[in-house]
Amino acid sequence: MKKRATVRQIAAETNLSIATVSRVLNGQDNVAPRTRELVLHAARRLGHDGLLVSRAPAGGVFVRCPYLLDDYFGPMVSSIVETIELHGMTAVVNAGTSARRPGMLTGLPRTAGIAGGVLILPPESPDELARLRDQGFPFVVLDPRTSPPRDIVAVSSAHVTGARLLMAHLVELGHRQVGIIAGPKEWLVTTSRMAGYVAALADAGVLPSPERIRFVNEPSVENGYRAACELLDRPARPTALACFNDKTAVGALRAARERGLRVPQDLSIGGFDDADIGQATEPMLTTVHQPLAEMGRMAVTMLVRMLKGHDLDARHVELGTDLIIRGSTGRVTEV
Repeated sequence: MKKRATVRQIAAETNLSIATVSRVLNGQDNVAPRTRELVLHAARRLGHDGLLVSRAPAGGVFVRCPYLLDDYFGPMVSSIVETIELHGMTAVVNAGTSARRPGMLTGLPRTAGIAGGVLILPPESPDELARLRDQGFPFVVLDPRTSPPRDIVAVSSAHVTGARLLMAHLVELGHRQVGIIAGPKEWLVTTSRMAGYVAALADAGVLPSPERIRFVNEPSVENGYRAACELLDRPARPTALACFNDKTAVGALRAARERGLRVPQDLSIGGFDDADIGQATEPMLTTVHQPLAEMGRMAVTMLVRMLKGHDLDARHVELGTDLIIRGSTGRVTEV
């Protein structure tokens, strides 16, 4: 029979102090989320699971992602499920377009065996989310579609900062005539990224022209292609396109290729997300990296703290974004 690992062995495995490992295993609050997950993972791997399971909140975690599990949502859901299991709990996953059924959240507080939930980009209104909160059901919104009520816990990435980084990069390359392919008008993330784009252009003394902005109802490759076609067929063609995500940027690449435009010599294109699709293009996409897996881990960590009755230092958390410069952006040339 395998002996249960000691705190000293877990400390040696993780290169952390015995005191830090003890704080995690005893459920104390003053530990960074990444450190907590590192200790929990090592503890399970080494067999020190008795205490962890006994301290796990009763009931499973409802994970709802009403979208296809592509290279954007897939890493989120995977990290959520893995982190839930590290906490000794069970994930109940509801994913795909069928998960958008109206009213499906209303019964969660009465569902047997469900202790709380992680809701990814929920299509419900802030009022509907507030009603779920008022029923006493603990949940965390991951990547909120609309601005959540202040007392609802939410995790997202720093969209304003990321968009500003991308546009500042284009400005530094000399681009002033920049077309913007934005997301759905009603999405919070669209508003946030537009604020970042506008701020970077304003720093260069440029006001974005409404004629160079296109909103798409769904940020897909096909819609990105259509929006790019409209922008590139204008008499004053933009020298660069800042796209809502990597999918719309891939559509823009196709539109440029059809018009005989070389990327980045004739047209620079930037995306957002740092999804796998952006590394399968020629040239590979300059993009903004979102820490999708880390966002999922943070959402679970905050939910577990709620389930254990711990206070949260912040209810709306944004994780940092980074600009990844690849081959799709270059210095401006005369049109």
